[in-house]
Amino acid sequence: MTLLEVLARGAGAIAAYAAVGVVLLIIGFYVIDWATPGKLSEIIRTERNANATLLTMSALAAIGLIVAASIRASGGQLAEGLAGTAVFGLVGIVVQTVAMLVFDKVVGISVRELVKEPELQPGARLLAVTHVAIGLITAVAVI
Repeated sequence: MTLLEVLARGAGAIAAYAAVGVVLLIIGFYVIDWATPGKLSEIIRTERNANATLLTMSALAAIGLIVAASIRASGGQLAEGLAGTAVFGLVGIVVQTVAMLVFDKVVGISVRELVKEPELQPGARLLAVTHVAIGLITAVAVI
């Protein structure tokens, strides 16, 4: 195989993994949007709500960790790696959403109430760290 063929194959793999990652981030955003009151993009863009922004950022960062770990775990097998990344990414999105809803019930930190608050709240910080921690745990489990 020539250098040009190796580079073309590698570039194709990068593009494929990036596409799967972007799709998972978009799905993750809409799942977060579903789990919070109102239209999340409007709350962030128009109301400039710090709580909604922080919670969305942390959830998407966690999904990114899971996607990166899935790619790392693929072992160079493109088709299997893409399938694994998609499946593990979707599992991560589900786990993030369930964890957010469980925290709402068990700990009493309501995401629905947080996104109504105009000022950054301690509960949003706690949930943000929880998102990243769950993403990291899920990512390590993938590896």
